[in-house]
Amino acid sequence: MTKARTIERMAGQRIMAGFHGTTLNPGLRFLIDTIGVCGIILFSRNIESADQLRDLCAAAADSAASAGLPRLLIAVDQEGGSVARLKPPQFEYLPGAPELMDEADAETHAKASAQQLRRMHINMNMAPVLDVAPPEFDSIMKDRIYGRDPDRVSRMGLAVIRGLRNGGVLPVAKHFPGIGRTTSDSHVDRPDLEVSPESLENYDLIPFREAIYAGVPGIMLSHIRYPAIDGDWPASLSTIIARDLLRKKLGYTGAVFTDDLEMGAVSKYYDITCTTGRVLETETDVALICESGRLTGEAFEVVCRHMADSPSHVEKAEHSIRRIAALKERLNEPN
Repeated sequence: MTKARTIERMAGQRIMAGFHGTTLNPGLRFLIDTIGVCGIILFSRNIESADQLRDLCAAAADSAASAGLPRLLIAVDQEGGSVARLKPPQFEYLPGAPELMDEADAETHAKASAQQLRRMHINMNMAPVLDVAPPEFDSIMKDRIYGRDPDRVSRMGLAVIRGLRNGGVLPVAKHFPGIGRTTSDSHVDRPDLEVSPESLENYDLIPFREAIYAGVPGIMLSHIRYPAIDGDWPASLSTIIARDLLRKKLGYTGAVFTDDLEMGAVSKYYDITCTTGRVLETETDVALICESGRLTGEAFEVVCRHMADSPSHVEKAEHSIRRIAALKERLNEPN
């Protein structure tokens, strides 16, 4: 394989992308065959029925294999409750976090959800939510959190991680380092969370620390800015948070994902060239781009250019590729 092709193959594996349509259409083929993405993420727009979804995921996985790519990650946000892409009546109802009574309940429902996802050939769930909100606080996450106490959120989150893994699906904990104490929606604009590093350490980080100790395969970064820690960049683009806090201080060695780089918290302030460059600087493994195939293509070109111009970016990319490969290898672990 030529150097240019090696760089392209590595660049593609740093991207997970969304797409439009319900079949293996030209847009999805472009993401897999041309860019060589490490994975795809599904939304309600991609789902019509169980049979259609099963065929779509199988065709995408087969397309990646035919292109000589590593196993394709097929992800979905299936938290339960208000955030569930697989919905009744075609699919079984999955209770949301506030509906779950205890750890046994959480693990049982997570395992059942994983088994349903596996039947659709989906192998990654962007869950659990490990955000925590103080009592009586009107959090943007109030309908998606396991509770107001970090210890309960830790226990419930670990139960969901166990249930998903026992069902054969990779969990991705989110939204590091915690967005429970925000009231604004990062899909629309960029919230700031004015808390001290000590406050974050003693409250928001507790569930993530426990998940890291438990070996959670993936962690997703938030798009929130934490001015007392990094006044310039949101967590998803911050070396202080993504590299220094998550990697170095907390010792996380698994795969790190951005949240969707097309969300308003990022796209209103930075173009895709800037955000992709920041992802590389922070040593985050996977850039998540959920809407536009055009922007996915542009991000791919940015990664290729950075790697072609800088041996240090190639070295960092090699570390990320190893982490992504290790993540995919965990799909072969016995349930």
